[in-house]
Amino acid sequence: MSAQPEPVDIVRRRVVVSGVVQGVGFRFSTEGEADRIGVGGFVRNRPDGTVEIEVEGEPQDVDELLAWLHGGGPSSAEVTRVDVSELAPLGESAFETR
Repeated sequence: MSAQPEPVDIVRRRVVVSGVVQGVGFRFSTEGEADRIGVGGFVRNRPDGTVEIEVEGEPQDVDELLAWLHGGGPSSAEVTRVDVSELAPLGESAFETR
């Protein structure tokens, strides 16, 4: 009898980042960091000047991207606020810029 693999917890978070985060390569850098970590989801600019990110993956991987965002993201950005809320996972494994 073969052992069943342990189930993997997957989480999804919506993140809204405020500050000087548009026109400074924030989305490009976020996609690169997400790809490096191996999480799914997307990043997009919002009309109010913020950037919205939805990120999905194993909790420690999502936390790694959140820590990068809380740390200010790319050096060209000036992050003043990071708001995070929980979402239901959608099964996304690729990350894209929208």
